[in-house]
Amino acid sequence: MSDNLFELLQSRFPADPSRTVMETPDGRQISYGEMDAATARMARLLAERGVGKGDRVAARVEKSPEAIFLYLAALRAGAAYLPLNTAYRAAEIAYFLGDAEPKVVVGRPEAETELADIAARTNTTVLTLGQAGDGSLIDQSRDQDADFATVPAAGDDLAALLYTSGTTGRSKGAMLSHDNLASNALALHHIWGFQPDYVLLHALPIFHTHGLFVATNCALLNGGGMLFLPRFDAADVIRLLPRATVMMGVPTFYTRLLERPDFGPEVCRNMRLFISGSAPLLEETFEAFRQRSGHIILERYGMTETSMNTSNPLDGERRAGTVGFPLPGVELRVTDEAGQVLPEGETGVLEVRGPNVFKGYWRQPEKTAAEFRPDGFFITGDVSRIDERGYVQIVGRAKDLIISGGFNVYPKEIELVVDAIEGVVESAVIGLAHPDFGEAVAAVVKRADGAVVPDEAAIIETAKTELANYKVPKKVFFVDELPRNAMGKVQKNLLRERFEETFKPAP
Repeated sequence: MSDNLFELLQSRFPADPSRTVMETPDGRQISYGEMDAATARMARLLAERGVGKGDRVAARVEKSPEAIFLYLAALRAGAAYLPLNTAYRAAEIAYFLGDAEPKVVVGRPEAETELADIAARTNTTVLTLGQAGDGSLIDQSRDQDADFATVPAAGDDLAALLYTSGTTGRSKGAMLSHDNLASNALALHHIWGFQPDYVLLHALPIFHTHGLFVATNCALLNGGGMLFLPRFDAADVIRLLPRATVMMGVPTFYTRLLERPDFGPEVCRNMRLFISGSAPLLEETFEAFRQRSGHIILERYGMTETSMNTSNPLDGERRAGTVGFPLPGVELRVTDEAGQVLPEGETGVLEVRGPNVFKGYWRQPEKTAAEFRPDGFFITGDVSRIDERGYVQIVGRAKDLIISGGFNVYPKEIELVVDAIEGVVESAVIGLAHPDFGEAVAAVVKRADGAVVPDEAAIIETAKTELANYKVPKKVFFVDELPRNAMGKVQKNLLRERFEETFKPAP
């Protein structure tokens, strides 16, 4: 067996190929045998369309079982899989296709004309796949031979190309190898204690590390089943939870469940593990979920370039506000701006080294070199601290650091104070250009529905009692919702743009 990730996953498929791997809300059940045959047919079609080892296969499709088959087929064909968010606009798709130069791109049938116009510029073949399992990919692969020899791959060969979220500047393509993805999946499967009878409730999108690699790869490594939802819907999740044992989600999933009066211990009676990631989980949500369901959410931390880096323990204390300990084989350290390692408990930039860390940025050697230390540690850009017990706390992004009057201000510290005020649902703290301080601290606050308190003065007064004066917000804005990307992360760049004129002097 080579180091092709598909061969690792296939080696864990159950001996009985009739076992169900995915069940959809309409009752459709797909067996491991059906999935294996479908991926072989698709891989053969990709090969016929010129896809060879190292070529890219891009996909801008809705979530469906067939979309998972396409991912696995790309691996089988020796290609690198490039998932794209369906929310991307034409200009963004043109950039990704122009940069990655995929041999094949698969899109939604209704967007075929638009996609074909873009793909023509890069000489890329277009196939289509609809959420209902329709499209030319299905039509043309249906009669292909299901006997396909998986293309051998070395561990260092490219398995996936994932573009960073691009909240600032152009997105960069993170190159993930077969070893990167395999090592991470194996580590997570082990530390999260997956058992043969585990059933995963899969409600995450699959254009992102969380839903595609963490959730799907763990389930396939386990040879178990997935209750496969096209998207998160609280009513569907509550209906299916009694049949599930594991759920992975973003914090918004858990807050939405808590809003439902029919969510409680009874629907969670068979659940063994709730996992949260992709965005910070508020301590208030952590505690409210524990009280309502009787389950303690396990929070972990990862990023596009590394997949998962840390996790709270399966057995042991899961500490609210932390993301736990390094995964097996993963090394972490906290450094200052010069790259010097900081003592325990001090705040700085988190750096990571391990088999999960990506190969570099696609066709950007200078950017790759700038993001790695000479000893192989990757500079995550996440500001963090590691406490005396080894728990990692993510404070924020280095780019979100506020320097006000020469003092470093970490937004997370202020957000914790504001979020604890009665009537506040959530806050986002940003820095805005200020003529005297360089940057001024501002808080953007979402209050409980219908609430008019606390007001700006009350929030500022509370902050003054708990924070040094230079950390106290000089302005508080109230919004109905905080802007988020597809994985639930607050887009602070949009908030900075929205309020950037606040402290500018009048002309």
